[in-house]
Amino acid sequence: MGFYLAQLLTGLANASSLFLIASGLSIIFGVTRVVNFAHGSFFMIGAYLAYSFVTYFEVGILGFWGSILFAATCVALIGGLIEILILRRIYGSPELFQLVATFGLVLVIQDLALAVWGAEDLLGPRAPGLDRAVRILGEPIPEYDLALIVIGPAVLAIIWYLFRHTRWGILVRAATHDRDMVASLGVNQSWLFTSTFMLGSFLAGLGGALQVPRESVSLLMDLSIIGEAFVVVVIGGMGSVTGAFIAAALISVLNAFGILLFPKISLLLPFLVMAIVLIIRPWGLLGKPGSGHGAPEAPHDPLRLLSNRAIWALSGLMALLLLLPQVGDGFLLVLLVDVLVAILFAASLQFLMGVGGMVSFGHAAYFGLGAYGTALCVKYFGLSMEPALLLGPVVGAAGALVFGWFCVRLSGVYLAMLTLAASQIVWGITFQWQEFTGGDDGLLGIWPSDWASGETAFYYLALILCVGGVAFLRRVAYSPFGYVLRGGRDSALRAEAIGLDLKFHQWMGFTLAGSMAGLAGVIFAFSKGSVFPDILSIAQSVDALIMVLLGGIQSLFGPVLGAVSFVLLEDWVSRLEFWRFIFGAIILVIVVAAPNGLAGALAFIKPWFDKGGGDAAGLTASKAGKGSMQ
Repeated sequence: MGFYLAQLLTGLANASSLFLIASGLSIIFGVTRVVNFAHGSFFMIGAYLAYSFVTYFEVGILGFWGSILFAATCVALIGGLIEILILRRIYGSPELFQLVATFGLVLVIQDLALAVWGAEDLLGPRAPGLDRAVRILGEPIPEYDLALIVIGPAVLAIIWYLFRHTRWGILVRAATHDRDMVASLGVNQSWLFTSTFMLGSFLAGLGGALQVPRESVSLLMDLSIIGEAFVVVVIGGMGSVTGAFIAAALISVLNAFGILLFPKISLLLPFLVMAIVLIIRPWGLLGKPGSGHGAPEAPHDPLRLLSNRAIWALSGLMALLLLLPQVGDGFLLVLLVDVLVAILFAASLQFLMGVGGMVSFGHAAYFGLGAYGTALCVKYFGLSMEPALLLGPVVGAAGALVFGWFCVRLSGVYLAMLTLAASQIVWGITFQWQEFTGGDDGLLGIWPSDWASGETAFYYLALILCVGGVAFLRRVAYSPFGYVLRGGRDSALRAEAIGLDLKFHQWMGFTLAGSMAGLAGVIFAFSKGSVFPDILSIAQSVDALIMVLLGGIQSLFGPVLGAVSFVLLEDWVSRLEFWRFIFGAIILVIVVAAPNGLAGALAFIKPWFDKGGGDAAGLTASKAGKGSMQ
C-alpha cells in the first residue's frame, strides 16, 4: 500500500510542475490565440536563471524562494519584451505563421542559452529546509515533492481569484470569449495582451525554476516539456486553466502507475490519452466547441492555371535540372536529391492544408512510415528497390487512412494536435521496438538497386518521382475531387448543403497527402541508405510546416520555393557557429516581413504566371458536384 501511495505522490508532484507551464500556455492561447511553441523556452530560461541565482548567492530558505520568484519575474519581463517586439506584429496573421514565428524564437533562445551557460548539464542544490525525505506508510517521500504538491493547487487558487475577483481577470475572461466585443468597449487590447503574455511567461518560468532541485538544467528542457504541455492544454480544453490542472494530474498519475505495468509506455501515454479524449470529446474535458480556433485562417487566393509563359519557364527549369549532372559534382547531386525530397514532402503538406484546409502538426508520420515501410521490406523480406518503391507509399497511405478517419472529424488546433498525437505514437513505437525497427540505432543498409546506385542515376530517379508526385498533386487540385476539398475549405457548410460528402473527401485527401509524403520518405531512405526514428519526430513535422509557410500556403508553387529556400539555408547556416540563432532570426524576419510567404512576396510576377481561374467557395463546390468522388 505504501508503495502505491508513493507512486501517487510522485505523480502529483510531477503534475504540479506540468500544470504550471500548461496553465501559462492555456492563458496565453485563451486571450491572444497564439499557439506559443516557445513556451518551453521560457520554462528552460526560468530553470537556468534560478540555477544562477541560487548558486551565485549563498541563500537560506527565504533567499532560495526569493530567487525562484525573481527568476520567474525575469522570464515574465523577457516574455513581455518578446510580445511587444515580435508577436504584436503578427496577431492578425494566421495561427500557423504565429507557430512558425515562435519556433524561430525557440532556436534563437536555445543558442542564447548555449552562449551564456554552455552545453553541459547543470546540477543545482537542494532546496534549503526541504532536502530530506519523510516516511509515509514506510515509504520515503522527498519533502520537496510534498511542497510541490501544495504549490500546484495554491497557484490554481491564486489564478482563480485573480480571474474572478479582479477587474483585470474579468477582462481576460471576457477576451477569452469575445476579443472583438472587449475591444469595442474601449479596452486597451495591447496592454491586455502584453500583461496576459507576461503572466503566462511567469508561470512557465516558475515551473522551470522549481525544477532546479529535482533535475539537471539542460538545453533539452524546452523541447522535452513543450510536447507534454500542449497535450495537457488540449486534454483540459484550450483556454481552461482548471482543465489544465485536471489534465496534468490525470497524465502524471497515469504515467506514474502505467510505467509499472508497461515500462516503455511513458513516451506514448500522454499522446494516447490525448487521442482518446479528442475522439470522445473533440474540444477537451472543460473546453467549449470552437475553443480550438485561434487566429484567422490563412487567406486563400484563387488557384489559377499556369500561363503559356510559365509553362515555358518551368520547361526550361526542367531542362536545366536534367543537364546538371553533366556539370555538377557528387555533393551537388546529393544536395539536389535532398531538395527534391523536401519539395515533394512540402507539396504533400501544402495539398493537405492549402487545398484541403486541414492543418497537420504531425505530417512526418507518413514520411516516416513510407521510409520505414521500405526499409523493413528490404531488411526483413529481401525485396529489391523496385517493389519497395511501390510499397512505401502504400504504407504511408495506410497510416494516413487510419489516422485520417479520426482527424477529419476535428478542426482548428484540436485537429492539428490529434495529427501530432498520431505522429508521436508512431515515433514512440518505432523508437521503443528495438528488435524490429532497430530503435535508436535505426535500420542500415537500405541501398538502391545496382542500376540506380550511382549518384547520377539516383538523381534522375529522384527527379522523375518527385516532379511526377508534385505534378500529380497539382492535377488533383484542379480535378473535381480537388474542387470539393477547396469548396469545403472555403465554406464547409455550403459544400455540405449541396449534398457533398465532405468528410469522406477530406479523408481521401488526407490519405492521398499521406501517400505522397510516404513516397518522399521512400526516396529519402534509399538516398541515405538508412532510416532513424528522428524522421518521425516533431522537428521533422515542423520543418515541413516551415517549408510550406516560407513558400506560401496559398500557392501551389509555394512548397517548391519554400523547400528550396529551407534546404539551402539550412545547409549554409548549419556550418556556422550558433547556427540556430541565425536560422531562427531568418525565420522571424521572413514571417514578420513576408507573412504570405515567398510566393506572396513575389506577387508582382503573378500575372506573368497565371492564366485565370477561380476558387470561390460557391464556384468550387458547384463544380465539385459534377463527377466528384462520391
